[in-house]
Amino acid sequence: MAAAVAVTLGLTGCVPWFLPQPAPSTSTPTGEKVESDLDPFYSQVLDWTDCDDGMQCTTATAPLDWDDPAAGSVELALVRQPATGERIGSLLVNPGGPGASGYEFVKDSVDYATDAALQERFDIVGFDPRGVGKSSAVACYEPAQMDQYLYGLTEAERGSDAWIQEQEASATAFATACTEKTGALLGEVDTQSAARDLDLLRAVLGDAQLNYLGFSYGTFLGATYAELYPDKVGRLVLDGALDPSTSNFEVTATQAQGFESALRAYLTDCLAGTDCPFDGTVDDAMATIKALLASVDVNPITATDGRQLGANALLTAIIYPLYQATAWDYLSDMFDTVLQGSADGAMQFADAYNGRNADGTYADNSTEAFMAINCVDYAYDDDPAAMRDQAAQIEALAPTIGTYMAYGDISCANWPYAFTGERQEIHATGAAPILVVGTTNDPATPYVWAQNLAEQLDSGQLVTYKGEGHTAYNKSNSCVNDAVDNYLIDGTVPAADPMC
Repeated sequence: MAAAVAVTLGLTGCVPWFLPQPAPSTSTPTGEKVESDLDPFYSQVLDWTDCDDGMQCTTATAPLDWDDPAAGSVELALVRQPATGERIGSLLVNPGGPGASGYEFVKDSVDYATDAALQERFDIVGFDPRGVGKSSAVACYEPAQMDQYLYGLTEAERGSDAWIQEQEASATAFATACTEKTGALLGEVDTQSAARDLDLLRAVLGDAQLNYLGFSYGTFLGATYAELYPDKVGRLVLDGALDPSTSNFEVTATQAQGFESALRAYLTDCLAGTDCPFDGTVDDAMATIKALLASVDVNPITATDGRQLGANALLTAIIYPLYQATAWDYLSDMFDTVLQGSADGAMQFADAYNGRNADGTYADNSTEAFMAINCVDYAYDDDPAAMRDQAAQIEALAPTIGTYMAYGDISCANWPYAFTGERQEIHATGAAPILVVGTTNDPATPYVWAQNLAEQLDSGQLVTYKGEGHTAYNKSNSCVNDAVDNYLIDGTVPAADPMC
């Protein structure tokens, strides 16, 4: 189940900065010329080694600061499965997050990421963006500190001045730890820098144009690439799209509404079956869940390992299986145990979402990377009056869970590296056709975002999957898969939305 619904290294405490040695040529492997200060990076030759299960691994280097390439470098970890048939080129894959590992996604789940048709024609390449996983990574907390950060409880009433002060203190401590352990990289993990890394990877892989499959946040990375390098766009599939022009508040409000809708869809299915832990109507069940969240917010349930299940952890446990309708039976099992007073099942779900292992360690740095990237990609405002007004709006859109998705600005409002730009539409003028895939009841990246992105892109073409769950390619139906495969392999763009 975890492999089916997950959305998301040891912490070294430092990041290696070194410049790669230039290759004898002064041009890239594709023969294109670049600015002299970027030549050492674009002309590097990748040294691939064999990994497990027929995979090949390597490390590329990119400028720490793209505006000052001489200031140092970062490492970018890559893994690839060579094409099994007549090769077209490389297909770079990003699973989203931000903070999810594309390296592990391809290495461990290449058949979940892509189908056999794509694997025959492309080298399937997974990579960890800057700040993530096996690449030069953001580091903040040791496991015990991360437990407190993610699962710690407060005694103050949610939304009160005292509660806001506690949240601000927690956010400040986390940001300080990230600054101390990560160093200069913390200010350079924005999506635009990652998109420039993507162009570097395209070049050193030997591809004249980028072929790319991005899921969830990976759609924002891909769209940003198209905006920066429209002439280098080959075939881009953006599945589970983000709307680049949305503010952080708009993202939260729309997601709250999306997960509320997905929860209602789950309950409709559950109540029609025989083993549902709820009774009555969907509205009755939603009221039960709302009361349950309010109850554990005040009186948390103690798990077998001594940790306490509060409302934040329970909401995470509810959201986790909502990413895929195939996990709804597991959600019923979890609700059944919590309603009987047991926290263990919910803690297992929350841990799976947060990448926490059974022994209390963390499998990756996805939480740190998620925070670091989002904090420099959006603007934040922690004015209590503004946050309370926004909380009321979110609760109106999502009456059951909205209360527990509000006040998110606190986490990044005092981040040491502030967002200085403006969230804008992306048009990618001059780019080749780009495929945007949207699922009508996607809770994490609601369908309206896919509609918006396809409309914004000058060459966008929407492919709609009428169904449930987060993202659609290789997990929905043959209509979606055929549209994506035909586009990536043959360059065939649907004449109209096939409405799969």
